[in-house]
Amino acid sequence: MGCAPAIPQGPGIGERGKELFARRCSGCHALDRNQEGPPLRGVFGRKAASLADFEYSDALRKSGIAWNAENLERWLRDPEAVAPGTDMAFRIPNGEERQALIAYLKSLSAMR
Repeated sequence: MGCAPAIPQGPGIGERGKELFARRCSGCHALDRNQEGPPLRGVFGRKAASLADFEYSDALRKSGIAWNAENLERWLRDPEAVAPGTDMAFRIPNGEERQALIAYLKSLSAMR
């Protein structure tokens, strides 16, 4: 698979990720409740499709992945490449935005 991408650190990265989450992700995801997508607080380090109260696609349930920096990077870039047949079609084409979102999601997982 290669090396996991470095998660950016430093002033403003958390705020940038938070703003991007609100703008790009919150139409389908909330942090603490199901919407069209599952809640994302605590996603970093969690096994994909592991929340009992959300109906995941068969593709994601069968993927066997856990959400780490490398898998989130791949997922946000192209969900279909990670789990062909997944219900998520949305992509984040900008690498810096993906990294800011990953840093934000990781920070939320650390607060659990």
